[in-house]
Amino acid sequence: MTRVLLYTGKGGVGKTTSAAGTATLAALRGLRTLVLSTDAAHSLSDAFDSEVGPEPTEIDDLLFVQQIDAQRKFERSWGDIQAYLRSVLHMVGVDPIEAEELTVLPGAEEVLALLEVRDHVRSGRWDVIVVDCAPTAETLRLLALPEALNWYMDRIFNAERKVMRTFRPFLSRGSSLPVPDDNVFDALRRLQSDLSDIRTLLAGPDASVRLVLTPEAVVVAEARRSLTRLSLYGYRVDGVVANRVFPAAGADTWRRQWVAAQRGILEEVADSFRPLPIWESPYRVCEPVGVEELAAFAVEMYGGDDPFARATDETSLWVDRHIDTDGRTYTLTMPLPLASANELELARHGDELIVTVGSYRRVLPLPAALARGVVAGARLDDGRLQVRFAPRESVRPAVPDVPSGAGPLESAQELAQGLTAEYHEHLTRREAVIGEGR
Repeated sequence: MTRVLLYTGKGGVGKTTSAAGTATLAALRGLRTLVLSTDAAHSLSDAFDSEVGPEPTEIDDLLFVQQIDAQRKFERSWGDIQAYLRSVLHMVGVDPIEAEELTVLPGAEEVLALLEVRDHVRSGRWDVIVVDCAPTAETLRLLALPEALNWYMDRIFNAERKVMRTFRPFLSRGSSLPVPDDNVFDALRRLQSDLSDIRTLLAGPDASVRLVLTPEAVVVAEARRSLTRLSLYGYRVDGVVANRVFPAAGADTWRRQWVAAQRGILEEVADSFRPLPIWESPYRVCEPVGVEELAAFAVEMYGGDDPFARATDETSLWVDRHIDTDGRTYTLTMPLPLASANELELARHGDELIVTVGSYRRVLPLPAALARGVVAGARLDDGRLQVRFAPRESVRPAVPDVPSGAGPLESAQELAQGLTAEYHEHLTRREAVIGEGR
């Protein structure tokens, strides 16, 4: 299977250099390698100091680089939907140029770049695909999109399509607004399918994310949040690149102060991200450019490690069945490294568990055995969220249990208030609380 590596981090920390260097090293080790970018500000051609086209371009033995023609793929994947939205905006008097801008799918270039990754994996042509991702915030929104769109499509799309098929003749006679035809719905369904494929690929055992940082407090804090949020969405992080580390050897008085400050932060990085490997890259006067310099950069950074080995950590979401004094129970365990109880919210919505960490939310479809039960308790312990389910008739839901000093999880009523109005409307129609059964 093709190994897929995604590099992300705060802007300016050296993501592109890390991705390009890793790809160069893979090719030197005899692996057929492709490196591409989901960042709208393409810089791979600058890193390799070579012209790069919209198709994979070979710039060295076994090493190919691609800058994706997002516009062409956008028209193919989003064209029918965009055309309908433009017609609606035109009917209500919106300027055609403004309508064109308003109907552009946010993050379209990044999404279409990941579709390209999926197609390349399916081709079987590559041993390694390295992805230079957009800065962290954009990447997190992008990786959340497949699951979020699936939620809306499953609940809204099917009902909407049935309604439109029934009432289209009446709507078309009684309104000047255009009515979406089957091409629009089919385009939405294709988009949903494409995004589901991306989700399956990136959350699978052959893909992993690497966080790139520099030894600065603000950057490290952002990387910690990224680790928690990537785990929330079920994506595997298998390493951290610490870039631009001042070497201690030969340092003068001024530089020794920087070395000491960075070393303190790097010790904090090691504690925060343990047991992940921390690959350090020394500070350079100039960014490495070209195949030879990028290869030297990667060799020095990874040392004797194999950066292309499959990650061995467990899947990001699993169910552990056990027996306790209350009878048969199930515990759903989810890694949430570095999360704190005061930013964690839980809510039950029918056959789904809604997990919110800060401003990021994930909707987890529950297996049948869990969906039939009630939430009997929850615990955040050592970077793992454990939610216990019990048979509906056997136990009354318990107050969530949080380690001492971490602060209690909010009540179900408080959680509902923190959800969006749209979620709240759904939650009030169906069971929507951790404390159901009262």
